Order: sequence, then structure tokens, then C-alpha cells
Amino acid sequence: MAEQAKAGRIRIDPITRLEGHGRIEIFLNESGEVDRAYFQVPELRGFEKFVQGRPAEEMPQITSRICGVCPTAHHMAATKALDELYRVAPPAAARKIRELAYVTFMVEDHALHFYFLGGPDFIVGPQAPRGERNVLGVIGRVGEATARHVIAMRRKLRELLALVGGKPAHPVLGLPGGVAKPLSRDEQARFQEVASEAIDFAQFTLGLFRKLVLENSEYVELIRSEAFTHRTYYMGLVDEANRLNFYDGWLRVVGPDGTEYARFPAQQYLDYIAEHVEPFTYMKFCYLKPLGWRGFLEGKESGVYAVAPLARLNVSDRLATPRAQEAFEEYFSTLGRPVHHTLANHWARLIEMLYAAERMKELADDPEIVSDEVRKIPDAIPEEGIGVVEAPRGTLIHHYRSDSSGIIQSANLIVATQNNAARISMSIDRAARSLIRGRDVPEGLLNMVEMAFRAYDPCLGCATHSLPGSMPLWIQVRDPKGTVLASLRRNGDGAIERA
Repeated sequence: MAEQAKAGRIRIDPITRLEGHGRIEIFLNESGEVDRAYFQVPELRGFEKFVQGRPAEEMPQITSRICGVCPTAHHMAATKALDELYRVAPPAAARKIRELAYVTFMVEDHALHFYFLGGPDFIVGPQAPRGERNVLGVIGRVGEATARHVIAMRRKLRELLALVGGKPAHPVLGLPGGVAKPLSRDEQARFQEVASEAIDFAQFTLGLFRKLVLENSEYVELIRSEAFTHRTYYMGLVDEANRLNFYDGWLRVVGPDGTEYARFPAQQYLDYIAEHVEPFTYMKFCYLKPLGWRGFLEGKESGVYAVAPLARLNVSDRLATPRAQEAFEEYFSTLGRPVHHTLANHWARLIEMLYAAERMKELADDPEIVSDEVRKIPDAIPEEGIGVVEAPRGTLIHHYRSDSSGIIQSANLIVATQNNAARISMSIDRAARSLIRGRDVPEGLLNMVEMAFRAYDPCLGCATHSLPGSMPLWIQVRDPKGTVLASLRRNGDGAIERA
């Protein structure tokens, strides 16, 4: 809910329809204009620290507990990191089973965001009453038959994830060198059946988006508006032909003008990605290391970049499946290239959902996927491994170092929302500056400020891990009326002092 203070501050706490806990603090000047808006993440979950001392083979299970929305992403990134840690390549069938499970998860997760999290802002309306901007409001607009269709489709996809991964929420599929079990022909047939339905479902959802959003001139104007536009760098996984790939490939970065800035394997990520911390949040801010941290700025000289669907389409020359390629071409012909409009993430997400469904069908039809050869047992002494996948929310990197017995000595997790953190903060600030005029701000207008982060589909629990050394800490003690009684801050050497 929003709290408007007499002292010229507006607080949105908690922010809604996302994973994790966060708030927005908006500070107004005497004229009622926004001086600065801050995106704050007050929670801290130290997975990088408490996995130290655990056996490496536990990582796909431990890290999948970071997030209940996208556990499959962490599970798969961890599994791929273990392949490299133990220097073992999975058999072809195992790799295809992994990717099949992964694209199935992508279809299901993108549907979740559109219909339950981001969709209410467009389907119901950005300034509709708060009580209607939810899945029930969506059902009221699209009809009960459509709602049943959505629920049934997600149930079938989650059943497939349980079929191949043991359970839908926290899979037990991936092992270093392969997967836990082969795919039977009956299971293959089930995947083939549901994949065909998923393609139809994705096309139906894209059609719904065209009807409800693209045919609404006010929504299109909002998408294109400067209030929701930033000209930054973009990063995502591509295959050898620079086509979108969720499971594997090269990390490609393009600049604000769309030209290639870098293309590198995940093993070189530390040459290109660095992390910065600010005292007002526990979320880390990633930036392009060669360009350096220059603050929350956009443009060619800034190191700020974005990941997630918008970025993935920007870094891809084309898509590898026919229906998704048609939608890809329509998207860029409508919005130009590259697309810098933050709210276009919602459209890009549905194009990706169609690509994932088509790729799901291709893999399910592959005769090699039912091979019994699904694991190569590791025999090398473990040392270091890096795994990367495209989570629904963007590029996800797991990096582990172990001793010779396979006990984790250090772990570094670069998650999608960290990659997006600087751009999300910039988006919140720009939306607030563009939309708020005066101290009396309607709740619906504040929801439009929230839309600036919601388009990224952030996962705040994933994005809060401390750097080596002291995590910046700022504590404020308030009385029941909200008056600050005391402020404490931990400085650079770890000492606590009054702020």
C-alpha cells in the first residue's frame, strides 16, 4: 500500500505482484515534483555464504530453494556448473532431456507472469481499482472459458515437469554428467501431445495481447513513452548463428544502437561483468566491467545493461522456430530495433513463450531423446565450474569452486534481477519523475510506477547475496508515527556508527 507523508515522501510498501519483498521511496521537492525515487530491497538471503562447506552435488537441490517461482532455472544452472566442475560432458539424450524440461518450464513460467503478475496492468487497466488488478480481475475481462484454459494448460505443463523431474517445484532431474533417469516412449508421447497444445496456447495468448494491448492506442502510447524507455546495453544467450537459446550458447552483448559489443563464453563472465553496491538496498548492481560503474545512467558510455525477454530479442538476429520468427519480425517492425521500451518486455515474453513451445515440440519429436544412455559418471577431481542458462527473468550464472573432495569453497551467483538491478532502479526513478505532479497522487498512478519494475518480472530473493567483506547496512529506528528516532550505518571497515 502507498503511504503519503507530509514531509514530501511517498512510500509504496510493499510493492506487489513479484517474488520477494521490496518497497519504493519517492522524495518530492517543495513544488511537488520528484527529486528521486529509490527501489529498495530490504531482505537479505545469503545463499552464496551458507553453501560453503556443502558437497557440490547438493547444489542443484540447495540453490533451487532460492526461489519458489523459478527453481528449475537455478537447478539447471547448478547442474551445468557441476558438469564443468567434474569435467564431464552429458550424453546427447541427457542434454536434450534437460533442455526439454527447461523449455517446458519456460512456457509455464511466462504464462504465470502474463496472466497473474504483469497482465492485470494491461488486461484490467493500469489505473483500475486496486481490488480488480489481480487474476480475478483478469478472469472478469477475458472470461471464465479463457481462465479455465490457462489453468488447465499450466497444470499440464507442471505435470510434465513432475514427470521428468520428480516434482514440479524443486526438480531432482540434473546430475553431474547427465540426468537421473531416461525418458520412456510413453513419456515422450505425453510431451508431444502437450507441446502441440502449448503451441496453440502461446498463439492464443499472443492473439489476446494483440487484441487487448496492441489495438488499444493508449496502451501503445504508454509502451512507447519516454516514461518507460531507457537506451542501454543488452545481454542474453545465443547459439552459433546468434539465435535465441535458453539452455546454452554464447553470452552476447549489444549496445544502445543494436551493434554487437561483446560475445563470449560463460567462462569469461568475470572479464565482462562486475558488481556494485549502494547503501539503500541489499540488491547488488551489475554493470559491464570494461566500461566501469558510472552511476544510474544510460547511453553508450554507461556500463548499465539489461537482460530478460526484451534484451534476449535485442541480442538475437532471429529465432530458430517458424511461428516465433514471424512474431519476432512483427515485434521489431512495430517498435523498431533495438527496442528500448521497458513495457515491451510483456510482448517479448509472449514471443519467447511461443518459441519455447515450438522448441518443446522439436525436442519431444527427436527419436534420440528416448535413449537409455543418459549419464556419464564423473571420474575427474573437481575444481571449478561455471554454468549459465537464461532464466525467465534473464541471464543466470552459477560459479563454484571446490576442494579436491568436491566440498564447495566459494560460490558466486549472478542472477537475472542483479543484471537488471541498475536499469530497474532507473526505470522506477524515471516513471516517478514523469508521472507524479504534486503531493496528492492517486493510487492508480502509483501502480503505474510499479509497472516500471513489474515488466522485468524481478525475483528479489534471488538478487540479495553479500559481496566478500561487509555488506553495507543502514538501520533506521522509527516510532509508531514513522518519525526516525535513530539511524545506524556500517561503514567500509565493518564498524557500526550513527548516521
